[in-house]
Amino acid sequence: QVQLVESGGGLVQAGGSLRLSCAASGRSFSTSTMAWFRQAPGKEREVVAVISWNGASTRYADSLAGRSFISRDNAKNTLYLNLDSLQPEDTAIYYCAATGTYLVTVNPVLYDYWGQGTQVTVAS
Repeated sequence: QVQLVESGGGLVQAGGSLRLSCAASGRSFSTSTMAWFRQAPGKEREVVAVISWNGASTRYADSLAGRSFISRDNAKNTLYLNLDSLQPEDTAIYYCAATGTYLVTVNPVLYDYWGQGTQVTVAS
């Protein structure tokens, strides 16, 4: 079991930056692939970035490539997402998720554990 709690969202002006955090509890964090997803109003949930259990492998959505950086600190059971050059279209609820396995995937169906989400709003 993995419990996830996101933080760090908020209101930011276009061009600004945010750092999201996801605090995890449970013994499976350090052996789980982790990811950030987002969901904007009226749209489907989409992957933002994925990181393997040891941080050696990462994947990013094309829409955020070069503007986002995913990292993790297994000693602190924490996942991070740095977002730069934010635009109004980045406004969404951002979710932290864990697979509970070593599988590196962008498919949200394969993620067993989800946080409650943190709102990111980008003003133009």
